[in-house]
Amino acid sequence: MEARPEYPRPQWRRQRWQSLNGAWEFEIDHSDTGLQRGLRSMPYRREILVPFAPESELSGIGNTDFMDAVWYRREVVVDPAWSGQRILLHFQAVDHDTTVWVNDIEVGRHRGGSTPFSFDITEALDGDTGTIVVRARDPRSGVQARGKQATWYENTGCYYTRTTGIWQTVWIEPVGRSYLGRPRITPDVANSRFVVSTPIDNPRRGQRLTVELTDAAGVVASEVVAIGTDFAPICVLPIGPDRRRLWSPEDPHLYGLRFVLDDGDVLDEVESYAGLRSVAIEGNQVLLNGAPYFQRLVLDQGYWPDGIMTAPTDEALVRDIQLGLEAGFNGARLHQKVFEERYLYHADRLGYLVWGEFPDWGAQGQGPRGNNQQPTTAYVAEWQDVVARDYNHPSIIGWCPLNETHQDLHDHETQLDDVTRAMFRAAKTADPTRPVIDASGYSHRVPETDIWDSHSYEQDPEAFALQQAGLAKGEPFGNVSREGAQQSLPYRGQPYMVSEYGGIWWNAEAASASGSDRRESWGYGQRVGSVQEFYERFEGLTRVLLEDPDMFGYCYTQLTDVFQEQNGIYGFDRSAKFDVERIRAVHLGRREW
Repeated sequence: MEARPEYPRPQWRRQRWQSLNGAWEFEIDHSDTGLQRGLRSMPYRREILVPFAPESELSGIGNTDFMDAVWYRREVVVDPAWSGQRILLHFQAVDHDTTVWVNDIEVGRHRGGSTPFSFDITEALDGDTGTIVVRARDPRSGVQARGKQATWYENTGCYYTRTTGIWQTVWIEPVGRSYLGRPRITPDVANSRFVVSTPIDNPRRGQRLTVELTDAAGVVASEVVAIGTDFAPICVLPIGPDRRRLWSPEDPHLYGLRFVLDDGDVLDEVESYAGLRSVAIEGNQVLLNGAPYFQRLVLDQGYWPDGIMTAPTDEALVRDIQLGLEAGFNGARLHQKVFEERYLYHADRLGYLVWGEFPDWGAQGQGPRGNNQQPTTAYVAEWQDVVARDYNHPSIIGWCPLNETHQDLHDHETQLDDVTRAMFRAAKTADPTRPVIDASGYSHRVPETDIWDSHSYEQDPEAFALQQAGLAKGEPFGNVSREGAQQSLPYRGQPYMVSEYGGIWWNAEAASASGSDRRESWGYGQRVGSVQEFYERFEGLTRVLLEDPDMFGYCYTQLTDVFQEQNGIYGFDRSAKFDVERIRAVHLGRREW
């Protein structure tokens, strides 16, 4: 069966590739003893549809219990036309700790459930064939970035069904003895150019790199650089005034890019694209292409009833962006999940602003609150991989490494403080072109954080307005601990937004507004009694933020219901819950009702 057949990495695309999605042999290893029991070579009793996680219905397994480890096996036959090439085996994402064997030879290991990794399997193949075995370990305890995955059996509150093992596309592709790595494509709007740094694996003297920038009229600019032994030669591609076209939500123009590495014969050729746009801060405003741009964002958690964290189809990714646009949002906070690259591709071409985030909700320090997701250097390492993967996407206009961290201001220094600084500075070092927020909501502990924000689920518009009124005097609302202790360093006039608000609970089928079983249905505050009451509350809360000249944007919770969390604009199945045109009118400042 064909599953998710589209190329998984549209911004770095080779013509020759082979999807390994589809049926794999599968075995659950509940107590992670499979290696000792010989599971590498034993027959597996089940079959799974990759790239869907075994917890999902689409996988054909649908097991939502804990699985400390899972095993996969399949045969691969390499196209004979690829003879003489290096063969790369790619995994877009496997949760969480992965070991891969080909023909009983270990070809590599990877830790981190959200980022891609690749292994050169050429030497392990037996001619054109290979048996791939994958072990993915996903214990409920220990350090890993889980996001919203429940660490107890059932879904409750903001915690959802887990994802174990392979959950994004697996594929192979051939490359030459020297080949191109993913470049860093930096738009320079002020100087009307792109600066491109392209790593090369196994560079050799006498090779050349040609980079060509195109638009609908043809070649805009090109540069040829001689390769010495540089790991990442730099090309500069200027754009004349007659071919200059900025990327924006109103005009999401993308230039084409073509990379060719040769030594007289073509060694590697890759297609890409880029958007010419800038993001900057001026006073308390965030600028897009040199002008303030108000961000009407929606929280998008990227879950589906049948695929869990894996979209059932590529069209489902497009549809979620379209749903946001139809409801009047111009972007999304990609919440507590590293979204697959095809989502970002669609955001790029549709002009949808997004904030990139890391799945670490619940990270806490070494204090009385416990150890739900205590971060370590593993967080920093995987976060660097996220920023590197997504650096080139023009739709990404900011980074958010942490979410809702709990650190009382006068606590002793904690490991979480160290990791917060490290993740913030890693993002700033890797990407000086975008703003970075140290941690969304609650604890702002990095003095130089680019953005200051808060989360507020106050449901009374009048009380909400009073709560947010201090921003005009330079004293914005900031989250405090449950004990009322200050959690953040003083505000220094940075751009400010309420990056979570609303979360209005509405489900027409819910048993009662007073129900308290958060396993069945919940939202923030008292559930509205009618759709009309929803409209009134939504408009009242949103206008507090929309009409505040000192805010640069907001983020409404949330795009869709997610399992028991029923506070979405749309249902979990993406069905309409409200008159979307009426919601859109509020965002656009119109009063039509």
